[in-house]
Amino acid sequence: MKKTYKIDVDCANCANKMEAAANKTEGVKNASVNFMTLKMTVEFEDGSDPKAVMREVLKSCKRVEDDCEIFI
Repeated sequence: MKKTYKIDVDCANCANKMEAAANKTEGVKNASVNFMTLKMTVEFEDGSDPKAVMREVLKSCKRVEDDCEIFI
């Protein structure tokens, strides 16, 4: 399953950090961040709960960029 989320991030480098953090999160098969459109597309692993995974993605992203936001 693939879903797209609106994000709030200040710079392209921060967006890259968010993408890397999201890709390391359990339950995420693939994540990509588009800084120009301020969107994150996440493909979830089979059987994972997207809401629970996205809470973990947000925590991971906050560790690398504390002022970022993902609108779940």
